[in-house]
Amino acid sequence: MHESSLEALLEAARSQPIAFDGLEIESAEDGFLFAVPGHARSGLDQEQLVEQVSRHPKYLSNWYVFTRPRAEPRTAFLRWIEGAEALEVPERYTRLRDGMSTRWGELLIGATVHDGQRRYDLRHVEEEATPRDRLDTYEDPLEARALAKQDPSGRYRPLKSAPTLQAGWVFPELAPDELTATVEQFYPASIENWYLEREDALDVSHWRETMERQTGIYGVVETWDRGDGYDHVNWVTEAMCDDSQCLKRRRWEYDEETTLDTDPGDGAFPCREPCSLMVSAARRWTRLEGEQPERYQLTLTPSEKAQLERLIEAVADDELDEIREADLRDGANRYRARYLRAKRLDAEGQLDVEPADPS
Repeated sequence: MHESSLEALLEAARSQPIAFDGLEIESAEDGFLFAVPGHARSGLDQEQLVEQVSRHPKYLSNWYVFTRPRAEPRTAFLRWIEGAEALEVPERYTRLRDGMSTRWGELLIGATVHDGQRRYDLRHVEEEATPRDRLDTYEDPLEARALAKQDPSGRYRPLKSAPTLQAGWVFPELAPDELTATVEQFYPASIENWYLEREDALDVSHWRETMERQTGIYGVVETWDRGDGYDHVNWVTEAMCDDSQCLKRRRWEYDEETTLDTDPGDGAFPCREPCSLMVSAARRWTRLEGEQPERYQLTLTPSEKAQLERLIEAVADDELDEIREADLRDGANRYRARYLRAKRLDAEGQLDVEPADPS
C-alpha cells in the first residue's frame, strides 16, 4: 500500500464522505465508518481505519487512480478501458492482473495492474502478439505525433482517422495520464468527443450548416443546391466516410431534418462535422459537377468494359498492391492495364472516342 494514496484517502475522508465503486468511508462523532461490499466496520479511530484500508488495498488504489485531478473525459476513458461501469473492483483487478485489452481505432490498449499501479501497453492492433523486443520502443506521448504523420509507405496522412496508421512501434509502460495523452496524439479530440457523445452533449454540425460557414475559395461548395446537392453529399460520404476510409462514426447528416442514405460507419469515436479534407474534396467535386455531361461513343469488347469497371473498383478500394503480377485474370492486373492502354489509348494517352452528337 503506497503512503501517498493512503494519505490522500485519509485527508479526503476527514473533509467529506467517500462513496466510490463500493468503497465507503465516513467520519462520524463516534469515529470512522468503513465499508466495502460484504464487510463494514464503524466507530473506528484513524489507526483502526488505516488497518481496515490495508486489508482492502484494491479499493484504495482504485479510488486513488480515478480521483486524481484530470479532465473528466480522460477519467471516463480510463474507466471504460477496464469496464469499471460493469465490473466490481475485485473482478476488475483479477482481470487486470492477467491483462485486459481494448481496441481504439487502430490502437490496441493493453491494461495491467501490479502493486496497485496501472500500466498500459499501446501498440498497433495488428501486432497484438508481437514481442516487445521486435518493436521500436517509445516513452514520450509527443513521439506519437510523428508516428501518426506517415502511412506504412512513408506517405503523409492528411486524415489522422484513416485506417493507414503505420505499425512497428510500442509504448510499453505508460501511466494513466500518459496513455490518454498518447491516444490523443494519434487521434486528436477522439476521447473528448466520445465522452461528449456518452453525455448526450456532442455538438454536431451538419453538412449544410458547415458549408454555410465556408468562405473564400471554399465558398463554392455552398453552390450545391438542395436537390442535386443531397445526391452529391451522399456520393461524397460514400467515397470518404466508409469504414475502409475513416475510422470515425459519422454523426452529422445533410441537415438537421434530412438524413443521408449512406452508412455512418461503426467506429468507436464519433465524427461531429465534415472534416477539412472532405471540404477540400467537395470543393473540387463541386467544380467538376459544374461541367455539362456529354455522350461519347467508345468501342470496347465486353471484357474490356468489365476491365474498366474493375480498374475503378481496385483503385477506389486501394487493392492495387494486393494484385499479383501473374494474376492475369484480374482486370486491374498491371499487365492487363498496360495492354488495354496500348490498344485503346493514342500516343497522347487519350481514349479513341467520338461525341455521340458531332454537332
